[in-house]
Amino acid sequence: MDLTPKQIVAYLDDYIIGQANAKKTIALALRNRYRRMKVEPELQEEIMPKNILMIGSTGIGKTEIARRLAKMMSLPFVKVEASKYTEVGFVGRDVESMIRDLVYESINIVSREYEDKIKDKIEGEVHKKIIEILVPPLPDTASNSAKESFIKTYNTMEKKLLDGSLDDKKIEIEVSKKAHVEILDSNMPMDMSSMQESLNKMLGGLNKDKIKKEVSIKDAKVLLRDEASESLLDQEAIKIEAVKRAQNGGIIFLDEIDKIASGKTNQNQDPSKEGVQRDLLPIVEGSSVQTKFGQVKTDHILFIAAGAFHVSKPSDLLPELQGRFPLRVELESLDEEALYKILTNTKNSLLKQYQALLAVEEVELEFDDSSIRAFAKYSVTANEMTEDIGARRLHTVIEKVIEDISFDADEKKGEKVIITKTLVEDKLDEIVDNVDTARYIL
Repeated sequence: MDLTPKQIVAYLDDYIIGQANAKKTIALALRNRYRRMKVEPELQEEIMPKNILMIGSTGIGKTEIARRLAKMMSLPFVKVEASKYTEVGFVGRDVESMIRDLVYESINIVSREYEDKIKDKIEGEVHKKIIEILVPPLPDTASNSAKESFIKTYNTMEKKLLDGSLDDKKIEIEVSKKAHVEILDSNMPMDMSSMQESLNKMLGGLNKDKIKKEVSIKDAKVLLRDEASESLLDQEAIKIEAVKRAQNGGIIFLDEIDKIASGKTNQNQDPSKEGVQRDLLPIVEGSSVQTKFGQVKTDHILFIAAGAFHVSKPSDLLPELQGRFPLRVELESLDEEALYKILTNTKNSLLKQYQALLAVEEVELEFDDSSIRAFAKYSVTANEMTEDIGARRLHTVIEKVIEDISFDADEKKGEKVIITKTLVEDKLDEIVDNVDTARYIL
């Protein structure tokens, strides 16, 4: 997508408050990828992505910035926790699995795009199959009057099918009998994964016959749609495009990178931490990883690492790994004003979510401005007194105030409920004043 850095930042401003430096750095990193694709092929190979290290406490928007960008630009995006790989001996998860996860994500994105292009063709195929069940075709020997009657019935049924008035009617359909022992587990080592795939193919070959099912027409549309997309989509083209997109546009968000940092001064140093860093190195530097969809080169995948670095420092990472994250950006902690803006100035904010949820019960929820300020104030206080979890504290604080209203929503049908500063204070004053209680409840 051809967006300038300013446009990317403007989009992020709708969802994330503050953190201007982080937004600017990531917007530039993405724009440089677009620029890279426009230069001569020879030079393209030489231009490496500038991986980013984001430093800051939890709940201040590190993951959200990366996730929103990937969503906006339809790029394959995966978030992995670096600390998971320290348990590789126990849970069998190898570092290369993040690349396989990325390819699966890419396959999903490309498949959806291809489906959208031939959506009408797929719908047409599904409707044709359902109508043939409702109005079985006439033999060639049928009389002219029978054919005329058939055309009328066919047109009537087609109209009813399209307007949804037949959705509850039950019909019997035939669907492929699939032995779905398929485990698309990217955590498996590659040789195990190959064995699994061979087994799937063997079992798949034994179960190619169809089975009959009696379902509503509404459900039949879904079941037949899956079959129609599978037969109409060019699976090979999807694989090629997905691998290409993962290689040139993929983003891997490495969270908790500070948990694998092993400082020289740390006496209780875990040797597996340095091992994970050494396993990460070739992937971040650029290597080829074997996946079930073919070789994936990691040279041009953008890696965004993030960590709080309360205990360790970025300099505690291996020098080679540090060098692969040349762009450093520190995110600011969220103050009361920032939390207030998160509740009022972001699209799909928490308050809008609660209003939508209670609207389902026909309860109109309204927050006056002083109550929103109070939510921000209590969240900051709780963050200072206990662990600082950033904007995530808002969830806890608001839920505590609204839980009784939400619980009794069926009795308040048709009512308008206004959340005031007094109500917020009544619910939270006692909890926040007592440090021990605040630790457990907020």
